[in-house]
Amino acid sequence: MLIKRKEKWQESENSVTGENAYLNRRNILLGAAAAGAATIIPSVLAQPQRKLNALSARKTDYSPGESPSPEEAITQYNNYYEFGTGKSDPAQNAWRLQPKPWSIQVDGLVDKPATYGIEDLIDFNALEERIYRHRCVEAWSMVMPWIGVPLSSVLKKIGVQSGAKYVRFETLADKEQMPGLRWPVLDWPYTEALRMDEAMNDLSFLVVGLYGKELPNQNGAPVRLAVPWKYGFKHVKSIVRISLTEEQPVTTWQASAPREYGFYSNVNPEVSHPRWSQARERRIGEFGRRPTEMFNGYGELVADMYAGMDLARNF
Repeated sequence: MLIKRKEKWQESENSVTGENAYLNRRNILLGAAAAGAATIIPSVLAQPQRKLNALSARKTDYSPGESPSPEEAITQYNNYYEFGTGKSDPAQNAWRLQPKPWSIQVDGLVDKPATYGIEDLIDFNALEERIYRHRCVEAWSMVMPWIGVPLSSVLKKIGVQSGAKYVRFETLADKEQMPGLRWPVLDWPYTEALRMDEAMNDLSFLVVGLYGKELPNQNGAPVRLAVPWKYGFKHVKSIVRISLTEEQPVTTWQASAPREYGFYSNVNPEVSHPRWSQARERRIGEFGRRPTEMFNGYGELVADMYAGMDLARNF
């Protein structure tokens, strides 16, 4: 007899709600008429939710040949420690985040340092939809239908000076909006960085939308980074500062646990995390595990940037 195991991110069939219910708690439809059973409202729906507007984006050919992961999984199973360390904490707590208006400080080795409104940095009339694999260091993965613009387009807009070798990103750190900041889980604010050639690679993407709509708070609204050949903790969320530097920045997880989280953070099945193997992964929505691909399957587009490097030492 086949026993179907429920994934951690899945609600029971009686508690599943549609998009309108998820986005607006006032529109929750109670009941499951066909089964005659009462609906249990997930705790995430008990919190106020902001309405997400549709985004117009040009579809581009970045598909990994897989269907996107379920929207419910992508929006309810997250790592975002500023809202809590549990996988469901961000969806329950991120309603506090106020993503509009939003500004980003740009400084360092740039031609046009300033504090920009998000609309001044990102051309919302030239958005692209890209389907990317997302691989978490904890050995679970998803397929994400992101909407955004190439990071290189923003860097060209602010002007990269010749001495700039790295791009550093910083996440919002506001205790009023982010209850997770009340505990010293990490050294806030959260920071991440890329080497300049990584940042200028066409795959590096600034994300403002998901599943055809504005980015949900728990997924890093209003703007986050996606670098699909790197582990998920590299994909910094709710960006408020972009700095161009000559020296390699020390990033949050690198400072917190340098034996476990290196600067490069490339998906590499041959390098085990000190507490588990990275050789296999569990795709959310699937049973069992699959082999992890080098560079998360994007080697043809990124491997040349690491030619001659010891990728076990530079992990």
